[in-house]
Formats: sequence, structure tokens, C-alpha cells
Amino acid sequence: MWTLLQIELYKIFRRPRTYIAFVAITALITIVQLGLKVDGKEYAAFVTADLSNSLQVDGKIINGYFVCYILLQLLLVHVPLLIALIAADMISGEANMGTLRLMITKPISRTEFILAKFFAASIYTILLLIWLAILALFLSMLIFGTDDMFLMKNNYAVQIENADIFWRYAGAFGFACLAMITVAALGFFLSQFAENSIGPIVATMSVIIFFTILSTMSIPIFNLIKPYLFTTHMVAWKEFFDVKVNADNETIKGTIQNPGKLINSSLILVAHIILFVSASIYVFKKKDVLS
Repeated sequence: MWTLLQIELYKIFRRPRTYIAFVAITALITIVQLGLKVDGKEYAAFVTADLSNSLQVDGKIINGYFVCYILLQLLLVHVPLLIALIAADMISGEANMGTLRLMITKPISRTEFILAKFFAASIYTILLLIWLAILALFLSMLIFGTDDMFLMKNNYAVQIENADIFWRYAGAFGFACLAMITVAALGFFLSQFAENSIGPIVATMSVIIFFTILSTMSIPIFNLIKPYLFTTHMVAWKEFFDVKVNADNETIKGTIQNPGKLINSSLILVAHIILFVSASIYVFKKKDVLS
């Protein structure tokens, strides 16, 4: 299995398209950081405009932690497309090149073959999120420094102490990895039904867009299925930045407002990963490979 995994990783990282995601993330983060560096004060004034008469925030609002939060909100919406470029190509790409039939003649089981490819796609996804963390968090901390983190929610504001933030980002990026691996598992599953990568890539993004629309629409009939859609839970990383308060409305260090929601969302995502991978194994074992 280890040798097969190494081979699959080599296949992924020898293709130019693999680096499109890394280049795109680098470019987008650099542009946002540059914009906030130049016009950060104006953006901070816009964020606190509604509370300027009733709330005074000490310290720098535009700091590395706040910038990273903005970047996560922007990029985690688009990262699934970048992941689909690779995950949805894992099987269909082999079929398109005519090497899939040759691969399954090797002395390995089809289950091992599928798992090796899925693990390779997952490692690519994790590396992409690590690169995102390096640029969005660590580079932002270097450029903008660190301070307390001030966030505007729907009808209230949250201020988190400097010393209580970093572990929250560790958890948020870990959860983001879980969410993006779910996307990779979906794209990987769909890649078995085509001999060209375009179809599975488009299908993966179509499913995500469709489910996202269902997740955000407040229609009673959709409310029945919302809790079971993986897209409903992909944004739960924000729960790490919602803290409990005491009787004086002061934030309680080291707390999360709704940890149960995080646990539930994690379990739902894991269940989807298991479902997609198991379905992939089942379909591939039944598949008559002709290409």
C-alpha cells in the first residue's frame, strides 16, 4: 500500500495542473493582504461603523488574526473547485489515458487501488490547506502583527484575547481539512463514472453549489434535509471563534459557545467521507474496466 501511495503522489505532483491551486491561493492571499495593508484603516472603520458610538475597541482591529479570518471566509468557498481539479481526475484521468486497465492487472486488490488513490488525494488536500495556513495565518501575523481579535456577528460583537486565539485557528484549519477531504471524497467518487476529467469536476462543483443553495434557503421542506447535507456543516469552523461570556458579558477564555455543534458537524462530515469512499470501492469492484 505504501509503495502504491508513493506512486499516486508522484503522479499528482508531476502534473502542472496540481500547482494551479497553490499559485491561485498565493495570488489571492497576496492581493487581499496588499489591499488591507494599504486601506486597512478604512476597512476597519467600515466594520465598526454601526458600533462606533457605543463601543470602543482598544488595539489594532486589522491584525494578522483578523486578516486570516477574512481570508478563510473568502477562500474556503473557492478551495473546493481547486480540490476537485485533482480529486475528480484520480480515476477518470487514468481512464482517459488508457492506463486504468493496465493498473488493475497489477498484483493488488481493487480496494487497495482505490484507497491508495483516495489517500493520495487527501494528502494533496491537506498540503493545500497547510499552504493556505502558512500564507493566511503566519504571513499575515508577520505583516500585520498580532493583537486581540474583534469580530462582528449577525447581532453582536466578539472580542477574543490575543493569547486565546492561536489554538482556535489550529482547530479551524483542522476542521477545514475535514471539510475539504469530504469534497475530495465526493469528487473521487464521481470520477469513476466518466472517462474524461471535465465531467466529474463540473459534477462535483454542481453538487456542492446545489447542496449549498439548499443549505441556505429557509424553506420548511428543505429544513428536513439540511442537517444531513455536508455543505451545511462545512462552515462550522467559525464556531471556534464564538466564545461564551460570563454574567458581566465578558468573554471566558478557552471556551467555545457551542462545542456540540462542532462535534456534530465533524461526525456528519466523517460519515460522508466514509459513505463516498465505501461507495467508490463498491462501484469500482463491480466496474468492467475497458479503458
